[in-house]
Amino acid sequence: MFCSVIAVIVLQVKRALITVYDKSGIADFSKELAKLGVELISTGGTASALRKAGLKVTEVSDITGFPELFEGRVKTLHPLIHGGILYKRGDKKHEAEAEKNGIRPIDLVVINLYPFEKEPGIEMIDIGGPALIRAAAKNFDHVAVVVEPSQYAPVLADLKANEGKLSAELRKRLMLHAFERTSEYDYQISKHFAKAGAEDEMFPNTLVMRFRKVQDLRYGENPHQKAAVYCNGESRKPLLACIQSLAGKQLSYNNLLDTNSALMLIRDLRSRVATAILKHNNPCGAALGKTLRESYEKALATDSMSAYGGVVAFTRKVDLATAEAMGPQFIEVVLAPGYEPAALELLKQKKSRRILDISGLMEPAEGETDFRSILGGMLYQQSDYFPIDPLNPKFNVVSKRAPSDYEKKALGFAYILAKHVKSNAIVFAREDQIVGIGAGQMSRVDACKIAIEKARDAKLEVKGTAMASDAFFPFRDTVEFAAKAGVSAIIQPGGSIRDADVIAAANEYGLAMVFTGTRHFKH
Repeated sequence: MFCSVIAVIVLQVKRALITVYDKSGIADFSKELAKLGVELISTGGTASALRKAGLKVTEVSDITGFPELFEGRVKTLHPLIHGGILYKRGDKKHEAEAEKNGIRPIDLVVINLYPFEKEPGIEMIDIGGPALIRAAAKNFDHVAVVVEPSQYAPVLADLKANEGKLSAELRKRLMLHAFERTSEYDYQISKHFAKAGAEDEMFPNTLVMRFRKVQDLRYGENPHQKAAVYCNGESRKPLLACIQSLAGKQLSYNNLLDTNSALMLIRDLRSRVATAILKHNNPCGAALGKTLRESYEKALATDSMSAYGGVVAFTRKVDLATAEAMGPQFIEVVLAPGYEPAALELLKQKKSRRILDISGLMEPAEGETDFRSILGGMLYQQSDYFPIDPLNPKFNVVSKRAPSDYEKKALGFAYILAKHVKSNAIVFAREDQIVGIGAGQMSRVDACKIAIEKARDAKLEVKGTAMASDAFFPFRDTVEFAAKAGVSAIIQPGGSIRDADVIAAANEYGLAMVFTGTRHFKH
């Protein structure tokens, strides 16, 4: 019904109201309208600009009989203007009222708003502009509305193609864009003043977020689920959701989830030459190296079986030697802060391999936030941010034996990985290589057992490694299990009611134990 109504209505453009803050292109656009016989109506600065361009303009004040009032706050808010936009053409009652009250139709409304987003303040809150836009958009059956200079060309093309008429299809598109613009404008105003008056700017009483669709995805986590990826329209920084692949197939829903986890991890290793490999949102290997290739080969050795079809992330520009080492491996996504030309050409030979340049995404920020959906709502929090170099955490030694310098390096490395492993998380590490990972278990002991199994499967030695836990040990059993496997040092948050028992176990086995005071759950 909706489409059939607009399809039969023809809009002949005879009068246009033009009042714009951004005057780029408006003179040329108006000249073309005048050539088509369109009468131009305008206000203040726009009218002056059009006259300077040699155009004949009727002032709004000449139509309304009122001057612009209160420093221009009131110009177009008048029945002779809004009536000309809003009345229904062809409706007998509306036509009679228009004739009785001397209201002439306005067929085209060209508006762009005060730039509140760039210059927030009371005087930059546009009143007449949004009112005109909404009026014209509401009556799009009979009126066309243009809200930005980029629309001038398609409007002129449509008018010229249709002998001064605007198609119903274009009017509908213009209407949708107009309501999007006023919605965005109101949102920016409310957000600005909500923050200005909020006790906690990060967590206002009403949280409004805006995203624009980047693209539809083939499907979601599973083929029967529809999905799309959206980009945060608020951010002024590069965003993972918006970056384009340098090569390979379109990123899938699961690719994006894994890639995001890989990015968060590799940023925490950015001070060193490092590689991290992830699968199903969990690290399955990570290592530091003197060269990028060395770090990649050691990361792959942590769990080469799980790395198949995974995501590989680097802290440095990928060179040819590293690309050659990756050659035989099936990798879904590669992300790095740049690629040497020869390396990129080699990596692109695998047609299905997605390649991302994350040069602008490597620096974390304290103000970043995370959010997740729950049924009927959303959880919103600060990101789990390291304010200091994560490879050198603050060591609060609680055991009789302090960690050696080597153990401190291994503890720092394990500590980073534990933050990015699903809870319950246990990580074994040397100073430059992750040896075993136990992820996502209901029991911390089970996570420890899996980490030991993974190390043994990879033929990596557990003896002499450091162990990190993302949360405290509720009992001493995990410490005993790790000690018997050969772990020499442990880093954990502390905070259990049985901390004394856990520390006693460490002392009994001669382990160095460090508390951080900071938990890193990742559910």
